Amino acid sequence: MDEVSLNTEPAGQDDADEFEIEGDCAMTDFISQTGIIQGENPLPPVVGMEFDSYEDVYYFYNCYAKQQGFGVRVSNTWYRKSKERYRGKLSCSSAGFKKKSEANRPRPETRTGCPAMIKFRLMDSNRWRVIEIELEHNHLISPASGKFYKSHKAIGVGTKRALQMDTSEDVQKIRLFRTVIVDSEGNGSMDGDEGESGNRVDYSSQLKLKEGDAQAVQNHFSRLQLMDPNFFYVVDLNEKGCLRNLFWADARTRVAYSYFNDVVSIDTKCVENKFEVPLVSFIGVNHHGQSVLLGCGLIASETVESFTWLFRAWLTCIMGRPPQAIITSQCRTLQTAISDVFPRASHCLCLSNIMQKVPEIFGGLFEYEAIKESLSIAVYHSLRVEEFEAAWEDMVQHHGIRDHNWLQALYEDRKRWVPVYLKDIFLAGMFPVQPSEVVSSFFEEFLDRDTPLKEFLDKYDQALQTHHHLEALADLDSRNSSYTLESRCYFELQLSKLYTNDILRKFEKEVEGMYSCFSTSQLNADGPVKTYVVKEQTESDGNRRETKDYEVLYNPSEMEILCICGMFNLRGYLCRHALSVLNQNGVEEIPAQYVLSRWRKDIERNYIFYHSCSGIDINNPVHRYDHLYKCIVQVVEEGRKSEGRYKVALGALDEMLKKLCLTEDPAL
Repeated sequence: MDEVSLNTEPAGQDDADEFEIEGDCAMTDFISQTGIIQGENPLPPVVGMEFDSYEDVYYFYNCYAKQQGFGVRVSNTWYRKSKERYRGKLSCSSAGFKKKSEANRPRPETRTGCPAMIKFRLMDSNRWRVIEIELEHNHLISPASGKFYKSHKAIGVGTKRALQMDTSEDVQKIRLFRTVIVDSEGNGSMDGDEGESGNRVDYSSQLKLKEGDAQAVQNHFSRLQLMDPNFFYVVDLNEKGCLRNLFWADARTRVAYSYFNDVVSIDTKCVENKFEVPLVSFIGVNHHGQSVLLGCGLIASETVESFTWLFRAWLTCIMGRPPQAIITSQCRTLQTAISDVFPRASHCLCLSNIMQKVPEIFGGLFEYEAIKESLSIAVYHSLRVEEFEAAWEDMVQHHGIRDHNWLQALYEDRKRWVPVYLKDIFLAGMFPVQPSEVVSSFFEEFLDRDTPLKEFLDKYDQALQTHHHLEALADLDSRNSSYTLESRCYFELQLSKLYTNDILRKFEKEVEGMYSCFSTSQLNADGPVKTYVVKEQTESDGNRRETKDYEVLYNPSEMEILCICGMFNLRGYLCRHALSVLNQNGVEEIPAQYVLSRWRKDIERNYIFYHSCSGIDINNPVHRYDHLYKCIVQVVEEGRKSEGRYKVALGALDEMLKKLCLTEDPAL
């Protein structure tokens, strides 16, 4: 046992027994002398965050504490016998209680036994990782209280938007402030155009940037930050100071995740197909069923390290709240990184991506068409696990392809991509379950294999504006136009008042499909749960029609219903079979638990980013700018909704500008 703790007493002991970092220690001296880590940090600590040093952990938590309105003390620091620190615990300055004093005039108790803290330890990578957190305090905290804490002595006002990169010191400021919460290595400039003179450049550890690309990235980010004070980015530099990985997200993107965070698709098509721009996109689906961007990144290589870094950067951006389900392409490297960063998320493999590989894998075989048809039947037409297993066995046996490596890997991963295994995972229509369904890329119209990085950055805003415009048009269509109902069904009438038109059109097909369900009969009852069999007549090959039986479980006391087809979880609305059972039981409205808020048109979705910082320093021009910007964005969001509101907003802004021009300011 070569590890010891120099602070074995709990945080509740007296100040003299603690190892509290103050202004005269080496760590705070480093911060105050260099000034390279300054500014507020709106992000709370999250388990999994990594830092270059013990000092960086302290400074990050201290910045967060100052923003929230509490002080920090070092409760425990563990050392090995070699005097190397390997573990630490930082607590709220109100943690524990002071020892009782026998003095005539003992000092009043100021602590409350506050549980707020973070624990962190040194990893094998020589980086410090947060392993446990507690954010709740048992006392009031407020950044506006003006209370002074010793731990805040060395923190300057600073700015979180300094992006001028004329000197190496400025570059350091960005790197240390932005990457203090995710994996990052090395120092130096973002300029990755040149390697060391006379040395071969290892492109596996840096982005392949052409001349002017680094400057284009810098200009792009500078402009985005000027327009959006809540623009978020993280850069990862290698040991030579060259740009290796990059992540960014604007305020609208970050807010969109708060609305549509149940399922996310990670698009790595550009990386896998060796595009000139190695783009990785985080994509969700909005209330119209349209794709919505949730973050972007560029990575140097398809390695576990690069993907892990990127996923942790995104996790930081979304405040440590991972999605319930993640969809990716079939890639072992991706699977490893996702299991590490998102261990609780359901990881699915994109079915359309897998089926698109079939011609490439089997196209040269004599029995290609037969294999393709057998695979399609097994995947798309199996209602039960045993049906899929039997169909798969029949396929590999009949065509003699049992030992095919690609098929073996697919079968091992079957619970991640075959629809029959995914019925318990909510996928909001992002997972294709029909052969005709293909998932398109968010930037498909703006990015191809040979598009240069500079050209993509120029088109980036255009791509976002195109998608934003489509969403705005769909909002207008859903709120202002009357939807023409195709039937007199109560279910359709109910959702026409609640859902957006795009989702309603999809649900309408299920209402129409009720007419092809010609028989609904109760099979048995197990307590309150009744089992029904719904017979549906469908077209299969050409004009040939076949009948399929769908088992539906219905609990009338709890108003719960579950169909074996799994459509509610796969697409987000009830299927024709479940609707038939409800209709037969005299239910005229879809139960409330099956009416999802994510599809509703009557919910106000203002894409304005708010974070927990409520303390505004009016003497700080950056704080003034940020606060005014957020307020004016709210005016813009309200003013765009109608011609009348637009005119009111424009008049009010004009009047406000006149008053500002008349206001005398001695400082100007």
